[in-house]
Amino acid sequence: MGPVENLMSDFLRECGGVAVIDGGLATELERHGANLNDPLWSAKCLLNDPHLIRTVHLDYLEAGADIIITASYQATIQGFENKGYSLEESENLLRKSVEIALEARDVYYNRCHEASYNPSPDGRILKQRQILVAASVGSYGAYLADGSEYSGDYGDAMDLEFLKNFHRRRVKVLADSAPDLIAFETVPNKLEAQAFSQLLEEEGINIPAWLSFNSKDGVNVVSGDSLTECVAVAESSKKIVAVGINCTPPRFIRDLILSIKKVTAKPVLIYPNSGESYDADRKEWVQNTGVSDKDFVSYVNTWCEVGATLVGGCCRTTPDTIRAIYRTLSTKS
Repeated sequence: MGPVENLMSDFLRECGGVAVIDGGLATELERHGANLNDPLWSAKCLLNDPHLIRTVHLDYLEAGADIIITASYQATIQGFENKGYSLEESENLLRKSVEIALEARDVYYNRCHEASYNPSPDGRILKQRQILVAASVGSYGAYLADGSEYSGDYGDAMDLEFLKNFHRRRVKVLADSAPDLIAFETVPNKLEAQAFSQLLEEEGINIPAWLSFNSKDGVNVVSGDSLTECVAVAESSKKIVAVGINCTPPRFIRDLILSIKKVTAKPVLIYPNSGESYDADRKEWVQNTGVSDKDFVSYVNTWCEVGATLVGGCCRTTPDTIRAIYRTLSTKS
């Protein structure tokens, strides 16, 4: 194994076997006062409120997250250019998403250092540890902002070369911004997984990546493609160091992990949503359809027992969710 493949196994060993991923970003940004009613969604904050993004990253680190994911899920060069930004400005915004997360990590390390002299009694977790910054790459559907990352239906005109060219420059710019990982998230179909896998090779990217798919039936990925075929794409790439599921209701996760484990020995990552359903037409979450933090966390031990080694939350999960996951996992070590 080369350094790229080693990164994740070494990191997990240092975490005691299971690492904690952060939780939802957009809803936390809104809680801190950001207005995200925009096709750019949380990427809008890169323009207007970068300090809020840094605050949310810090909230998650102080809740025990070992991995923070940048605010670039919805950030595409094409999306920024549609808003009138130049190519140079668009690329700078992508770089900024990684810089903000790296800054948050530095601030956190300083707080840990101060806390070693003056412990904080307020429930914040200030523990010096290795923290990874994962640069988020959302799917083509996320750029369309029409909910198609939840269907994977990109139409008949879609092909591999189109998807590679759509993502190429963005992935390169993010990789050159010195994150520890690239997180290909909410991948709705096998074609896009292949596009990401091939891009890593074609562009000679030496930053390890993860691939996470989403499912709405607990069996296949959202497009109807076979989950095991999608996972096989990750399995065949040396640069993809973990594979799993995000933005999927918690009740489906256990069976999905078991399916993934049949195809790969790579670390399995799981960061489900709160189980609430999203109304793509009204662009809002349907209230009270999710599970409580307590219920969410009650699933975590089961997920780890069947093989998940990276666990966090996606949409509508909060620092409280992540703190509860951290506490559940820290009782095992």
